[in-house]
Amino acid sequence: MLTRRTAVAALTAAVAAPALIRSARADARKIRVGLQKNGVFLIARTRRALEQRFEPQGVAVEWLEFTFGPPLLEALNVGSIDIGTTGDAPPIFAQAARGRFVYAATYPASGAAILVPKDSTLKTVADLKGKRIAIPKGSSAHNVAVQLIEKAGLSFDDVTPAYLPPADGQAAFARGSVDAWAVWDPFFAIAEQTLGARVLSSSEDAGPQNGFTLANRDFAAANGDLLKGVVEEFGRVGEWADGHKDEVAELFSAATKTSIEAQRRAQTRTGYAVRPLTPEVVKTQQANADRFHRIGLIPTAITVADAVWTPGA
Repeated sequence: MLTRRTAVAALTAAVAAPALIRSARADARKIRVGLQKNGVFLIARTRRALEQRFEPQGVAVEWLEFTFGPPLLEALNVGSIDIGTTGDAPPIFAQAARGRFVYAATYPASGAAILVPKDSTLKTVADLKGKRIAIPKGSSAHNVAVQLIEKAGLSFDDVTPAYLPPADGQAAFARGSVDAWAVWDPFFAIAEQTLGARVLSSSEDAGPQNGFTLANRDFAAANGDLLKGVVEEFGRVGEWADGHKDEVAELFSAATKTSIEAQRRAQTRTGYAVRPLTPEVVKTQQANADRFHRIGLIPTAITVADAVWTPGA
């Protein structure tokens, strides 16, 4: 029998239910991770490292793929992802554009080079004067190219950049519509293996290179515990990867549908140790930013340290 008391109780429950649902949704947390098909992030996704840590806590993990760094930074800036990884140049462009991100960790970056066709007459970087070079704009390869060109005694204005994303740069290089191509692994290794590409100069000649784990600034401020946990897990994954290069090559080959031979070649020049930012890393990144400003690639000078995340701060 429906009494006044049961009716009031039912009505109260009906009114309260949407509020409870809203509260549950507000309490639910998710980590949206942007990755490229390489590095610690790809290994972590394949091994479900973040899921194993966070899902028992009721925190979901979502992975989103990007072809290279600049579009990933755009997504990070607008809050479409919470955490991502890129080389050194994309965050410089993003900070100059007042992007809302922070540096959360770093890792050694290598395996980038300026390549020329196997039958090219170009022998040194200085020979690039007046030549057309394919470069993924705003990428780590862009930074390496600038460093190597200046080290050779040229100005970046002495070359003609063809700003192309990696896949388009690969096609342009293969058909001979550019004289050289600045790119990173595994594109670097694939070009060596399939096209006989020759290294004109590499990131090893340019000096220390760094990649970064980045986070949306608002996410870092509101979810420092999650970000700290993600960095810790990436550190564990990186430690495992440095000791299991053959397994990593197989993992990358399967994930990217590229040859195991190219991936093994890439592993010989790749490191995975994820660590906190040191003053030396910040100094190197500041030098990169200053160089980009000096040659007009970014419109204003920036202070890299302003975008460094401090756990617990």
